[in-house]
Order: sequence, then structure tokens, then C-alpha cells
Amino acid sequence: MPKRTHRAGGIAAPAGLALLSLVVLGACSPVAAPTPGVPSSTPTPTASPAPTPAPPPPPVLRPDGSVRELATGLDAPWSVVALPNGAVLVSERDLGRILEVLPGGATRVVAEVPGVAAGGEGGLLGLAQRPGDGEREPALYAMYTAAEDNRIVRMPLAGEPGSISLGAAEPVLTGIPKAGNHNGGRLAFGPDGFLYATTGDAGLRDAARDPASLAGKILRMTPDGEPAPGNPFGSAVWSLGHRNPQGIAWDASGRLWAAEFGQNTWDELNLIEPGGDYGWPVVEGAAGDPAFVDPVLQWPTAEASPSGLAVAGDSLFLAALRGERLWSVAPASAAAPAAEAWFTGEHGRLRDVVAAPGGGLWVLTNNTDGRGDPRAGDDRLLLVGLAG
Repeated sequence: MPKRTHRAGGIAAPAGLALLSLVVLGACSPVAAPTPGVPSSTPTPTASPAPTPAPPPPPVLRPDGSVRELATGLDAPWSVVALPNGAVLVSERDLGRILEVLPGGATRVVAEVPGVAAGGEGGLLGLAQRPGDGEREPALYAMYTAAEDNRIVRMPLAGEPGSISLGAAEPVLTGIPKAGNHNGGRLAFGPDGFLYATTGDAGLRDAARDPASLAGKILRMTPDGEPAPGNPFGSAVWSLGHRNPQGIAWDASGRLWAAEFGQNTWDELNLIEPGGDYGWPVVEGAAGDPAFVDPVLQWPTAEASPSGLAVAGDSLFLAALRGERLWSVAPASAAAPAAEAWFTGEHGRLRDVVAAPGGGLWVLTNNTDGRGDPRAGDDRLLLVGLAG
């Protein structure tokens, strides 16, 4: 079983007037009795339809203790994505490769993304898939560190499981600041159909709160890289004041959550508001200052350093690198959800977590990224079972 830690009136009328009223009323024509078989002219009141009850919240889910290896021997894996046809793709940061995980645990190289300039925390980072919609062909989006910047590209996607192929990469958004660390890197399509991306401050601390900069932000854009309609600054910027967010996910109510690396004190789980300022570099963690949006939860950096973030049921799950554990946060619908730690130290550093299409969670370990302690068979794609 996994290790678990709980974190955490009236006025009477004169008599004469009353008598006059009776005389007048008596002179009036009597009210005819209803004729049988003839509808009354007085409408019959009808009851208002009962309001439709709100659907119950999804169940709170937690790991059930089961862990199964789906693939081993991965090299600094960073992102895992499921395709609608059942194929599973993983990005390898330092080698710039996209792998397909096959049944039985074997892998095949689908593509080596050209132009990846790996170094430090940079390289091939997040993946996101856009299904075809009758007007657009299916495509795989990737964010990576190039020689001069971080950028987002898309590649035409074809094939069935076991033979997935990718076409030439086409730039979607370029010019995102890069550095040896704090590159952000997570990609995801939201329930609104727009593409979201996380960017780190790339060492440009003051740029994180500058709406004119792409550093230290959560971005929201069309599939072609244009600012999405309704963005608060008229640019691709959706929220600002972030240090190094690496996880985004939406709950059943359509709210956007983000996991963020702190510096020396607090790591954060944030509920994202359009145009919200999350405070970096002025504050780290909760400030209690109305100028900034405080995190919903925060952890000492030794217990988290969160990267991937997933939602399953009414629970959030954070993959922790330095903390070497999986955090569950539930109920996500509550004003003050509680956090629990799972698998502390059992699998090493955890980079990504995704709700698996068949149930459970896919979790990527990250012990071969230069900061971990690799074990035989690292790195791994794991399937973690969930139960209510």
C-alpha cells in the first residue's frame, strides 16, 4: 500500500360607509353559476415546473495502492498525451524525441523534433493534441527550447496505434523567453477549444508581471497562435506574475488550475483568474494582499516542486519532483480542499500526471533528468489505480 501523509392593521370603515357598500353590492348582477360542460373563463392556476436539480459533484478519488509499469527505459521524459485512437505519446526532453508507447511496454520513435536545443531545464517539453474537426486535420502541438527562444509548433498527426506519424513542424508561437531554467513548458487545450501554455520567468523576474512580456505567464491562444477572443490584455496573456508554472488542468466546473514552482519557500496550487496577478517576484506563496491572487494551497519546496497536474473526478493530482511524491487535493469543488501525499520516495522524482482514458492516472518518473537518482529501468511510465 502507498505511504500517505495528511497535510493537511387595518383600519375599520365607518358604519354608514359599510351599509352603503352592501346596498351597492346588492344591486349588482349576481354571478352566474358555471354551466356544466362549458369551460370557465377563469384560468386554472398551473404549478410551475420543478427546478432541475444540480448534478452531484463527481466522486472524490484517491490512489487505491495499485501501480503498474507501462514502459521503462525512458530518457528524461517530460510529457505524456493520449490520442483519441488509443495511442500514447511521450516527449523526451534532452533527446528531443517523441515516442509511442506500445502494448507490452515497448516504444518506438515517432519523430525527432528539429531545432530542439536542450540544456539545463530546456529541451522538448509539453505535448498537446488537437483532434480533427472537419475543418482542420489532427495535429500534435509541442513546446520546446530552441537556440534563441522557447516556441510552440504543431505537426500534422496521422496513423493508427503502432504506426503514428508526424509531419513537418510549423511555428505557432515564437519569441517566448528561454533560459537554463524556469522555462515553464506545459501545453493543453482547454474546454473552450483554445490552446493554453505555461511559461517561466526565464530569469527575467520583473518580466513576470509585465503584460507586454511572454515570460512568467499562462497564455491562451487560438490553434493558430493568435490571442484568443476575450483575453484580458488583448494579447496571448491570460494571467501573470508566475515564476515557473508547469502544470495546468480544468475541473468539472471548467475552472483552470495551475501548479507552480516557488523559489526557496513556497510552491503553489493556484486557481487561475483571467488577468489575475499571482505576485511573483513581489511575493511567494500567500501574501494576503488584494493586489495579488493568493494560492489555494502551498507547500514547502522540499515537499513538492510540482510539475504535472491532472484532474480525475473531484480530485486534483500534482506530480512532485523534489518532493518525490504524488499529491492529491480534494474535493476540488470545495472552498478549502485538503492535500494528501502518496508514494513518498517510492518512485523518485515525478514529472507528469495525466488522467488515463481507461481510468486511473498515468505518471511519468523523472530520475534521469540530471537531478535525480536513477534506478534500474528508469525512467518509467506508471499506471496508478484510483478508487472512490
